[in-house]
Amino acid sequence: MRLRTLVRAAAGAALAATLALFTAPTGQAAPAAEPASDGVGTAASGTINVFPPIQGASTWDRFGLTPPASHHRVFSNWGYLNDWSVDIYRNPGAAVVSPFGTTTSAGHPVSVTVVTVRAGCATGNLADGGYLIGLEAKDTTTGEVIGRADVMHVDNKPAGITVGATVGPWTKLGETGRFRYSSCYQVNGDSGAHIHLEVINRTRYSCYISRSAGTELNDLTVVGRVGTQNTGPQQAC
Repeated sequence: MRLRTLVRAAAGAALAATLALFTAPTGQAAPAAEPASDGVGTAASGTINVFPPIQGASTWDRFGLTPPASHHRVFSNWGYLNDWSVDIYRNPGAAVVSPFGTTTSAGHPVSVTVVTVRAGCATGNLADGGYLIGLEAKDTTTGEVIGRADVMHVDNKPAGITVGATVGPWTKLGETGRFRYSSCYQVNGDSGAHIHLEVINRTRYSCYISRSAGTELNDLTVVGRVGTQNTGPQQAC
């Protein structure tokens, strides 16, 4: 457990230095204006790597229907629609964890706080699609909030996962699950079970790592970054 945390931190610094939801109800989040942006760079605190929000093996966009370049963005933070989204697949019962790395590219420690806990579907019924858990990543050295991630379709949420809770990279947020077929969750089998991940920067835009549908992921696969200064939503890093 401790080794993976250290590797995640080291991977974040090294990478920076070398530089489904098949459908979702449109009523879950109101459309919002996009923040202004005038270039690509990095924030003062540096960037934070985004990893799969599932512990162990998982699959990126298993059926080729949810690529982040076009997959629907359902949720909003700070008055803006999230920057990008993707479905990451794993059969029911896998641990769901924070997708944020433990250090910024500048080497600063990162703290992650739960900012949202609610039923993810517009019906408000957990049976239709499980929990939405929103997480906020902050550079603890500068105090700067870098970004947020919304993790949707979480089952079996522990009682301790509440708004205001601080979570580490291995804190269990819940599990992947199967929910009843609904307008919010159109899945017919265990192979379709997934976590719908959405990511947003506090300022300007975050980015995703482009890869082919069906790519296998592991704990240390970087799937995106927050703190980048991309020029618009749904952009690759």
